[in-house]
Amino acid sequence: MEMIHEAGQYVDTVKRVCEAVGSEVTFRGTVHRVRDMSDFSFVVMRVERGLIQCTFQGDEIGGIKRSDVRDAMVLEVTGAVREEPRAEHGVEVVLSAVKVLGKPYDQLPVPIGKKYMGLSLDVDLPLRPITLRHPRKQAIFRVQGAIADGFAQYMLSQGFTHIHTPKIVVAGAEGGANLFKLDYFGHPAYLAQSPQFHKQYLAGAFGRVFEIGSVYRAERHNTSRHLNEYMGLDFEMAYIDSMYDVMAMETGMLKSVMNYVKEHCAEELALLKADVPEIKEIPTIRFHEAKKIMEEKYGHKSKNRYDLNPDEEVLLCQWAKEEYGSEFVFVTHFPSAKRPFYAMDDKDDPKLALSFDLLFRGLEITTGGQRIHDYQEQMDKLAARKMNAELFESFTMLHKYGMPPHGGLGIGLERLTMQLLGLNNIREASMFPRDMNRLEP
Repeated sequence: MEMIHEAGQYVDTVKRVCEAVGSEVTFRGTVHRVRDMSDFSFVVMRVERGLIQCTFQGDEIGGIKRSDVRDAMVLEVTGAVREEPRAEHGVEVVLSAVKVLGKPYDQLPVPIGKKYMGLSLDVDLPLRPITLRHPRKQAIFRVQGAIADGFAQYMLSQGFTHIHTPKIVVAGAEGGANLFKLDYFGHPAYLAQSPQFHKQYLAGAFGRVFEIGSVYRAERHNTSRHLNEYMGLDFEMAYIDSMYDVMAMETGMLKSVMNYVKEHCAEELALLKADVPEIKEIPTIRFHEAKKIMEEKYGHKSKNRYDLNPDEEVLLCQWAKEEYGSEFVFVTHFPSAKRPFYAMDDKDDPKLALSFDLLFRGLEITTGGQRIHDYQEQMDKLAARKMNAELFESFTMLHKYGMPPHGGLGIGLERLTMQLLGLNNIREASMFPRDMNRLEP
């Protein structure tokens, strides 16, 4: 009987090869591209986090013909490592043994081996299982993974508990028509618009909680900034004094995340020519003051009295950059009428909510604020909005049995990735985007 032991320590293949100059190395990878010369070929192998140049000398190695080696073959290769300044990472492997582990049965539908594939989204997205093999595509999602990892690391360092909330719910956290309805064993149910209710429940139990999870919006938007399924970075914290505590927590988190990404994704950032912002502090402006600046400074007057239009988000970020040198800006005190029923109103002006958005490089990436924690205040707001309180009994149970002052926020991971990397369409920041017209692959 065989016994299974734990896996050995992972070693990055590129690093291992670079450290093996003057000696022999064996590794596995996929042929990224082949360039045939007169009496040898350059075989560039794609490994976990990079490319390794190999040379296949002669017509055959161990029964494998040089002419048979082609893109997308999976190989185990052995060879001597030598310095080669013109090659990727400054080294190449002179092959002495080649073993075929897998082979393609058709020609690749797109030019994976080129520096830039030059594909439109209409071509790229249906072929994502293949196009995600390209180094530039991989770089986007390694950075995105680092954003999520950096977020989790910072939250844990601040005493937050990592939670996982249900995505099938009995009611929408934000109401409205943008809900995906399900038949749940004969009962109506919905895909969660947000983990809002559950993270408030758990803030009451654990004090500080965070989640990285899917969010669903049945919005009929077909724009470069909307998805119908996206990843949310959410946190909720109890025992706050005001929404500014939540904003301060986000500022510290973003500082930490940007440093984490720079530390763990230096090569990917260089490949994508991404500019990671330095965050010292983030300016804050009230909604109505922002509207006034749009009109007085930029001559822009909007008929939207309750929210910022996309062009206003761009102008406001331009203003923050010009005035404060910041690529981020908080907008606070939105009109209460268009903010969720659980948002706390400003005691000095109940027409305004203690709610905020964070804009980054011309796009809203965060919505957050202070929540109502008093039972009667929450019931009164439900009544004022003519909402059936019976539908929210499990939610108002939270308030009925005592809840500390609390608040939190949600960040769209794809939007943050898109803005950080300067991508043109949010679908580029989603591995397998779900929009109005896409359910595959």
